[in-house]
Amino acid sequence: MFSFVSKRLSLMMMTKVCCFQRNFSSALPPLVPVKLPSKMETHFWYVLPDEVKSESLLSQYSELLSPREKKNLYHMQGDQFKKSALLARVLVRTTIARYQTNCQVNPRSLKFKKTIYGKPEVDWENGDKWCPPPLHFNISHTSSLVACGVTVNVPIGIDVEEKQRRLKNKILAFAKRYFSPDEVKLLTAISDPEIQRQEFIKLWTLKEAYVKAVGRGFSAAPFNTFTIRARVVKMGGFHHFDTQHSEASEIVVESSDDPENLTRNWQFALLDLAGSHYAAICIEKENSAGGEAGVPMRLTVWKTIPFVEDERVSGTGAVVPISGLIKQL
Repeated sequence: MFSFVSKRLSLMMMTKVCCFQRNFSSALPPLVPVKLPSKMETHFWYVLPDEVKSESLLSQYSELLSPREKKNLYHMQGDQFKKSALLARVLVRTTIARYQTNCQVNPRSLKFKKTIYGKPEVDWENGDKWCPPPLHFNISHTSSLVACGVTVNVPIGIDVEEKQRRLKNKILAFAKRYFSPDEVKLLTAISDPEIQRQEFIKLWTLKEAYVKAVGRGFSAAPFNTFTIRARVVKMGGFHHFDTQHSEASEIVVESSDDPENLTRNWQFALLDLAGSHYAAICIEKENSAGGEAGVPMRLTVWKTIPFVEDERVSGTGAVVPISGLIKQL
């Protein structure tokens, strides 16, 4: 199915960013607009690639990509990987376009740039009568799930991983290479191999989300230079990250260089998503001077097939909080 789309990628050209281009595709319906996230609210959108089966729809999706995106996609190996990458770019473009209430933006015409550390952001074209929204976004995808997180005014990082992900290396050997000593100690204490594997994936997902939120790249924030911990709210104490207990807990980051200094500027959520994936979200708190402890992250989650259907799944069995203070909307 996807091979047909791949053949068309090298033949398509794109148009320039322009507001009020409502008829960007005569075959695609308009996107349903969404209000900007409120203060300390996170919007999380995801697509399940296996549910996008229409060859015609995938072909239309490819028309939304920039020439460079098409070129990169065209040279990727494997139809499944290409499809996931295509959906990732389309999800970003359509999600951001939903929030342009004062100036309807053509998702095809959005331009992107990267920070000096390689984190993507929208390259807005400022106009005299229009001020771009202070949106922050981040994407993550596997072959079986594609996700995009959105906030206003504060940085965000997300990561998704398959719960059944298998590692080529032994877990503890891999953890000793990338995790902090305290995290390795935690994993070593778990005797059940399956539970150990699950806890490793959860930790990896949280650490990946944190590094992406900070936005300085893996080389500037190696995984073994910080420790993920959880603070049990009702007791006011700290313990090693552990999702095998049911107490409400706030996830925090501890610097390996200064164990007494907890990085309180960041807020986390760890979710069981669609029954098949772990999803981690990390956002910077509005009050970067330290943030207010015990305040839950306001979270709204949508499952989508862009231009076809949007389903709000917050508070359903599709989104199960595992750790972190979370209020689903």
